[in-house]
Amino acid sequence: MCTNYEPAQSDLFEAFTDFPVPNFDYRRETYKDYVAPILRLKEGEKRTDPATFGLVPRKHIPPGVKVFDTMNARSESIGEKRSFSGAWKKLQLCLIPCQSFFEPNYETGKPVRWRIGVKDRPALAIAGLWRAWEDPEGVSLSFTMLTVNAEDHPLMRRFHRPGAEKRSVVILRPEEYDDWLGSRSTNEARSFLNLYPADEMRAEAYPLPPRKPKVDDSMTGSLID
Repeated sequence: MCTNYEPAQSDLFEAFTDFPVPNFDYRRETYKDYVAPILRLKEGEKRTDPATFGLVPRKHIPPGVKVFDTMNARSESIGEKRSFSGAWKKLQLCLIPCQSFFEPNYETGKPVRWRIGVKDRPALAIAGLWRAWEDPEGVSLSFTMLTVNAEDHPLMRRFHRPGAEKRSVVILRPEEYDDWLGSRSTNEARSFLNLYPADEMRAEAYPLPPRKPKVDDSMTGSLID
């Protein structure tokens, strides 16, 4: 399950034909509730919009309800899970433009972050769902990545904890982008939810840099990075 990825930067948007280059700022790595671009169709117009990662943002989880994650949606149950079924049945489909995504590898006995992408292409698109929210400052968007079982995938089965189900995000080919967004039924949309061939993917260990030690600020008595 992907909870951290590198969104495609503006200079790579030529890979997403006819979608506007983002006119907003976003970070080079995206985590839960971070803003990143999504590509979608609205009344036939191709749009690039800012949206937060996780279909149900933390701020929209009701008080008293345990915080839960919605960065990934299982393809097998998207029609039944309350968090995702509305967007799925309304065909609120999107593309998530990225350079690579990250998954933990436990083959050394400890989790090591790996960076995964597609060979011979600096940018790729992941199949996603979007949702709109009414906020005090106006309408905002959120999104989730669709995933499929990867137990038999030569590459993606190498990630996540031993004993945990192996999953993979759905990577779409450029020639599928328009057809995915234009799906006319959930059955048609489901036909795109497949594993990407391992021999067309790239992967490498990419650990996070060591955290800076905290230093005592003798002037204020507080700890600073």
